[in-house]
Amino acid sequence: MSSHIPQTDLPLERCRLIGMILGGVSYGVYLLITVQTLIALMQRPRYGQKIANNRRVLLCYTLITFVFGTISFACNTKYTEVIWIDFRDAPGGPVALIENEMHYRINFMAICYGFIGEWLMQALLLYRCFVIWDWKRHVMIPMVAVYICMIAAAIVVLIQAGTGALFYNINATLAYLTFQVAHTILYTILVAKRLLFIRGRMRQALAGYDSSTYNTIILMVVESAVAYSLFIIIYIVAFIVHSDPLSTLCFLSINQVQGIAQLFIIIRVARGRAVTHDCSTRITAAAPTALAFARATSIAAEGTNVGQTAKPEHDGVNELDSASAKLEKANV
Repeated sequence: MSSHIPQTDLPLERCRLIGMILGGVSYGVYLLITVQTLIALMQRPRYGQKIANNRRVLLCYTLITFVFGTISFACNTKYTEVIWIDFRDAPGGPVALIENEMHYRINFMAICYGFIGEWLMQALLLYRCFVIWDWKRHVMIPMVAVYICMIAAAIVVLIQAGTGALFYNINATLAYLTFQVAHTILYTILVAKRLLFIRGRMRQALAGYDSSTYNTIILMVVESAVAYSLFIIIYIVAFIVHSDPLSTLCFLSINQVQGIAQLFIIIRVARGRAVTHDCSTRITAAAPTALAFARATSIAAEGTNVGQTAKPEHDGVNELDSASAKLEKANV
């Protein structure tokens, strides 16, 4: 008994199905980490640290981004059902439905809600970077410029997608992904550079200072950025070489991967594993010892001015205390 197999792009169909399965797995991980983050933000962390001061803002941020991600994932899931069940006998078969997905409003909603969620996540990175750098213009200008270009490219994508254009033929999508990965990498470099600078100043001001906290924070920021950046780079390469199956595979999980990367940072902040007011307290507590030592030395040495000897130490402590306060506010 022979069966007729219609002409179709089986790799594209397989990648759509596999991508949806992997998207479901990544969404499950995203859901689990979101619940852990909410619990951590509402509970007091271990070891007696204070909970994040702006926990209400982080709670709202976590819930809003999760809602947008959920709507986007639900729309993609529904359209996958449409491809192989509801419209399986449509002209062109499943391949035509996958390639012409922008002809259906549900896919436009998926992209729209996904973009809004990504904008909010990138906005949080923007805020963290500005606070750590004390809102310096030479840092704000390039970061804001890249962020605005990213949003502008996304709007162009939505406009072209609204006309029913083939999603993988919209060149603005490539620009949007490029600006997104550039924004993430720029944030990582700036934050890591600032943290390394503050760590070095603390080592100079306080002998035997334990810099493991800063090492952990830098590693945490870099790890979360690298995981997401590598995923986007793979997506960009697939888009450039017009590999629709691989692009589909990445597209169905990109929102969840970005959300997971950001929640890893928030959950550590909520559990007291980031820089908090405790760091500035330790620095301030060490200040009297440094000043007393400077005073005793100046008294023993003839012709030494006590105020001049103690002033550099005091200024250094104040500067480091201010830096720690900024890190606490940014919740890096």
